[in-house]
Parts: sequence; C-alpha cells; structure tokens
Amino acid sequence: MPKSRVPKVRMFREFSYMKPYFVGKNHLKRMKQNRTKFLDSSEVSQSELEFLLWAYDLEFFTIKFASEDYEMNAGNLSSRILYPLMNSGYIYKHFDKLTSSDMYEDHLFRGETKFNYRVRYALTQKARLCVQRFYNLFDHLP
Repeated sequence: MPKSRVPKVRMFREFSYMKPYFVGKNHLKRMKQNRTKFLDSSEVSQSELEFLLWAYDLEFFTIKFASEDYEMNAGNLSSRILYPLMNSGYIYKHFDKLTSSDMYEDHLFRGETKFNYRVRYALTQKARLCVQRFYNLFDHLP
C-alpha cells in the first residue's frame, strides 16, 4: 500500500477535499440532488430526461439506431419514452416516411424507398432548452 501524503492532522476528519489541480471540475458532484430538484420542477420523468440527454448531440435519429445505441428494446423505447415525449412536444418527426426524395438516383442506390423508409426523429427546441436548463444546474458548483 502506498504511503499517504495527507498530513496526520487530517487523519480524524470526516472528509478532505483533494487539491483542485488534481481533480479539475467535478460537474457531476451533485448529480442526484440536481436531478431530483429538476424533475420536481419539470414535466419529464427520469427516464425521459436521460433519453433527452442521450439525444442532445444528435441532429436526428431512427428508432432502430436509438434502441441499439441506447441499449433498449425498440418497442419499449418507442412506447415508454419516445411517444410520450412526442405527445409532450419534446420530439418531432424530422423526416416523415412520406417525405422521401423524388430524385431518380436516390431510388436507384438507396435501400429505403417511400414504402419502407424509417422515420427520423429529432429534439424540438423545447427539449434542447430543457436539457440546457438541466446542465445549468451544474454551473454553480464549487
């Protein structure tokens, strides 16, 4: 076991912070408290908030990609998270199945046509502002 560099004076303290240059910023220090505080004042659930945080950096996504990357069954993801968020106005259909391209080259070289096209979903501005409000809770930490 390595020798401790902590002075013996601190030996009987309940805690001791590390020096800031070893840690940097610890943005998730109060994750549980901030999440609870945010969920109490918001209309989204914890699972919906986690999904919004996951999708925040995506321009758009399909249910297939989301279920694989988020590691959740596609049926459960769509019925428990995606559709309730759509009904609340946090997610919208970015490209609907009836808005496929009419260009001849697209129909020749793409596997998706008007009849088997997967819908692309995206976060609304309301959802992006919600995520940003959650992130702002962590800016006031020491």
